[in-house]
Amino acid sequence: MLRAAASLGIAAVGGGVSLLGAGLTGNLGTRTTIKQIVMSPPAPVAHNAASSGDLSVEQIYRSDAPGVVQIITTRASTRRQEPLGSGFVIDKAGDIVTTDGVIAGARKLQVSFSGNDERGARIVGTDPVTDVAVLRIDAHSRSLAPLPLGDSDDVRVGDLVVAIGNPFSLTRTATAGIVSAVERTIDAPAGFSIGHAIQTDAAINRGNAGGPLIDAHGDVIGVNAQLSTGTAGNGIGFAIPVNTVKSVAAQLIRDGKVKHAFLGVAAQPVTPSLARLYDLPVSHGLLVESVTPRSAAAHAGLRAGSTPVLVQGESYAVGGDIIVAVDGKAVSTQSQLRELLTLDAPGDHLAMTVYRGHSKIHVEVTLGRPPR
Repeated sequence: MLRAAASLGIAAVGGGVSLLGAGLTGNLGTRTTIKQIVMSPPAPVAHNAASSGDLSVEQIYRSDAPGVVQIITTRASTRRQEPLGSGFVIDKAGDIVTTDGVIAGARKLQVSFSGNDERGARIVGTDPVTDVAVLRIDAHSRSLAPLPLGDSDDVRVGDLVVAIGNPFSLTRTATAGIVSAVERTIDAPAGFSIGHAIQTDAAINRGNAGGPLIDAHGDVIGVNAQLSTGTAGNGIGFAIPVNTVKSVAAQLIRDGKVKHAFLGVAAQPVTPSLARLYDLPVSHGLLVESVTPRSAAAHAGLRAGSTPVLVQGESYAVGGDIIVAVDGKAVSTQSQLRELLTLDAPGDHLAMTVYRGHSKIHVEVTLGRPPR
């Protein structure tokens, strides 16, 4: 079972390292196991499966729609049932992933697979920090169709994606598009920032929240969560990355809650070109670009870069520390750093190997909690 990912920065509450500001997005619903961008040609949306082995939209829908549910809630303030969001089955035990915003404030929960077979559901656990929730239903394992979970670190701009959900109560609706961007930062309903969100132009509307965003292999790469408030009608949506969801859901199923550790840095991988142009001491590692005030990183004395530069179309802030190892294990990507922090909790200690200028130093860090 995968464990909950520790947070690296303000936006890393969902397991990332970006400190990009949020504020472009609005939450869908009324309270309902990524790397640097690499451009690739947009995949066809409505064509048959390509020679690469990608599935067509129809094949994806036929394979994955049986595992998608509509979530129906009865809120404390009313006795009326309201179909407010979506979710999807992740295992044969009857566990269903949705967003915390879909089920928040619900007095009674039911799920429907086809619109006329409502089943009672109970909350296994919720995590307002990452906007992830897990429900459970009592159903025979043979009647359940868990969706396969992919790897959101492999997502690229231009990848084909399909969203399946229940917009405007229209059950099991599929929309298709591409990954428009990665490494976005969005706000969870509780006010925390979620890193590594996936942006898509597949139409995402009210009622899609909690449903799966699926890649061309039929694997879930994200949980649809938000629609841009400034682009009503054009379907620019955002999904919580599935690697965050896998980690959080695993801990919710095991413990009913999630403990988030927080480091407090934004970092970019060092590239050979960057190292050569700016005489860096190493050609691998993570360049610290910003440090959150009063965070674990700040208390440990980690230093951020202060000189903005542009290399091969990518922006960096040079002059800061370069993290090359954590507890003796080398790190050269954001994903590696995140993986090394997945087992940590607030109060845990880390030994970091860092280059400051051309001097190698060792820094002791005591992890904290995510800020609001």
